[in-house]
Amino acid sequence: MTFKELTLAASVVFAGLWSGLLAMLTLITHPMLAAMDGRNFEHFMRAFLPVARKSWFNYACAIGMAIAPIVALVALRGNPGSASFVLTAIGLALVILGVYVVSNVWKEPHYDVMLAWDPEAMPTGWTAGRRRYFALNWIQAAATWTAFGLFLMALVLL
Repeated sequence: MTFKELTLAASVVFAGLWSGLLAMLTLITHPMLAAMDGRNFEHFMRAFLPVARKSWFNYACAIGMAIAPIVALVALRGNPGSASFVLTAIGLALVILGVYVVSNVWKEPHYDVMLAWDPEAMPTGWTAGRRRYFALNWIQAAATWTAFGLFLMALVLL
């Protein structure tokens, strides 16, 4: 396996792992959370978010999804017009915008809002807050699934 193939394969692996995490979150956990009343939703989030926010797995995948494609782009720099280079660059842009920007600008601050809710006296707009949480997860899922497909295609076309 060449260095170019290795870096693109690493991009596929990290995006694939993150894609699986987001599939579990959006397709399995969301329906479970949607069925909960405010008190139970808040109790779940109080248990889930502190662990999820500090998980080594989250950090490894998020960092790997950026570092591996950057290294791949450096390895592919000799042919910047190639399909593999272009697909990798687009995938990296999706990771930066759909994972990093969404997380840091909207998702993490929203976690702080949700964790400030009192489970025994939920605010009147808590269901809108839950919908926002779901929407942010779906945005990240779509971006990550697309990046995964682009990285995979870049590897196949190499």
